[in-house]
Amino acid sequence: MVSLKDIAGRCGVSVATVSKALNDHSDIGAETKERIRKVANELGYVPNAAAKSMKTNRTHNIGVLFMDDANSGLQHDFFASVLEGFKREVEKEGYDITFISNDRSRPGRDSYLTHARYRRFDGVIIANVHFGDPEVVELVKSDIPVVTIDHIYNDTTTILSDNVGGMTELVDFAVASGHRKIAYIHGADSSVTRTRLVTFHKKMEEYGIETPDEYLMESPYRDTHGAYECTLKLLELEDRPTCIFYPDDYASYGGMRAISEKGLKVPDDVSVVGFDGIKVARHIRPRLTTYRQDTEELGRQAGKNLIDLIERPKTTLVQRVVVKGRLLEGDTLKKLN
Repeated sequence: MVSLKDIAGRCGVSVATVSKALNDHSDIGAETKERIRKVANELGYVPNAAAKSMKTNRTHNIGVLFMDDANSGLQHDFFASVLEGFKREVEKEGYDITFISNDRSRPGRDSYLTHARYRRFDGVIIANVHFGDPEVVELVKSDIPVVTIDHIYNDTTTILSDNVGGMTELVDFAVASGHRKIAYIHGADSSVTRTRLVTFHKKMEEYGIETPDEYLMESPYRDTHGAYECTLKLLELEDRPTCIFYPDDYASYGGMRAISEKGLKVPDDVSVVGFDGIKVARHIRPRLTTYRQDTEELGRQAGKNLIDLIERPKTTLVQRVVVKGRLLEGDTLKKLN
């Protein structure tokens, strides 16, 4: 490997001068910097990451802790876009990313924190995990800078999709369209689910609309079969809903299949509302009425805030950043008035 000493010998300068030139120090003239950099390129010099890490106390490597119970991995419609936005932001600032393994069947596996320390991550982003997991909590409480997506811990920066605003807009739109019999198939228990469910109840109460207990059902996120089964039960009710809210866009298609199999039509007989705004929903007909979350901005904000915590720890406040989305009216919600 080419060393700083090799470059210094070719240029007739000291090793210290070469180091300063390659690190763009202001006390080295532009002409000298250019000459040294040219020689370094000609010799094929590549900086030693380990040596640089020892000097700066940073590895410029960020850990990503991501888990998906639906086993869709990086094809996850929502989080794939979040992680892409995060990746672009941190790479722009010179950081690499490494995924933290969550395969607990592997013999001799380390805890998340031990793994993060072993890899010497400068920081970690946590998304879509079991946030109550003791290993996750241990990592969050450590001295490693952490940013979470859609889950709030005390003293930790969190990037949140506007779940309150999203549910508010969807209920407002459905009620303004004449619907009062609105069922809600919500996701499994989580801070996101609780926020959306509380907002749903609050808005319905504001409109003076009572929601029967049988109109509320639970199905895992991104589970088309669970949404299909719940929808069949709702359609069998004597006083069936005119509109059904789903936990996410993906699940809503399971619901639409159940509606179709019952010989009914969307939206003529039953209206359907999703949540996420995934790309495929914009191309399938009828176009889904949904709330589009700004996934790329969620990822970008996660990257920006994590780098601030890493590089400017004394002047960066822990905060909650809410990223707004927008209502996509679509064609699956019928106007009754």
